[in-house]
Amino acid sequence: MAGDRLLVPRLEGVSQEQFMQQLYPQRKPLVLEGIDLGACTSKWTVEYLSQVGGKKEVKIHVAAVAQMDFISKNFVYRTLPFDKLVQRAAEEKHKEFFISEVMDNFLIQVTGKKRVVLFSPRDAQYLYLSGTKSEVLNIDKPNLAKYPLFSKARRYECSLKGGDVLFIPALWFHNVISEEFGVGVNVFWKHLPSECYDKTDTYGNKDPTAASRAAQILDRALKTLAELPEEYRDFYARRMVLHIQDKAYSKNFE
Repeated sequence: MAGDRLLVPRLEGVSQEQFMQQLYPQRKPLVLEGIDLGACTSKWTVEYLSQVGGKKEVKIHVAAVAQMDFISKNFVYRTLPFDKLVQRAAEEKHKEFFISEVMDNFLIQVTGKKRVVLFSPRDAQYLYLSGTKSEVLNIDKPNLAKYPLFSKARRYECSLKGGDVLFIPALWFHNVISEEFGVGVNVFWKHLPSECYDKTDTYGNKDPTAASRAAQILDRALKTLAELPEEYRDFYARRMVLHIQDKAYSKNFE
């Protein structure tokens, strides 16, 4: 199992002003209850969605197992009529992949139930990352022989029901399991100034431009170190790591 387990706070009756001025600056997950989402919370049934969507073709991910892996890409793309997609979704439990994004996100649970587990970006060193995704797919029964540091990661949990809205700050890793058929809507927005983002990045999957440049500079530095013998390369690479830890890490990350 992972390390500490904390419940994501739940608040009811939060106004827009209260959220923006008091809660949003804290940069922590939060479940908002009692928000008026309109008739969709009762209207969006399997039958209604199948009727409205009809035979319109949509592209989906299809995997042989419930747990899709976006690192090994254990899925293929298929095209299904929308009504067939809804009926299929109503019969399956789906485990969404474990990923971070560079935009803030409201996960609006319109109908149905989800379990969401989140990990702070401050625990990134324990999550065995490949890009923005974690190699640890089964977070409830992780292979600690293969991923021993995962036990140090602090786990935040919540259950969402119809009408709940989960605020997921940018960079927070999240794993989502649908416990019954339901509809969720994600709303993303930019927390940083627009010039910080890649202009071709629609869904917040790419690193901010400054982070991309820094990674490119680091790659060039490592290639330069490769000109040295192994003993020297190892020593100076370790010095670089210590220098980054000393200069770049915020005290808030301790």
